[in-house]
Amino acid sequence: MNEVEKEFAVHEAVCAERYAAIEKAFTEGDKRMTRIEYLLYIVIGAVLLGPGFVGTMLNKLIGA
Repeated sequence: MNEVEKEFAVHEAVCAERYAAIEKAFTEGDKRMTRIEYLLYIVIGAVLLGPGFVGTMLNKLIGA
């Protein structure tokens, strides 16, 4: 194995580690973005329907 092949093998190994780290970051970011998306839907619903409507629905759900 000559010097160029050794350098290329090292380069491939380093890139594989970087790629794995990027994939992990995407996976974790996807979970976080999904949670943020659900929170935004709740806020949008509360703004559009108003706090009175949300209170009325909670009363109906709880049965108070």
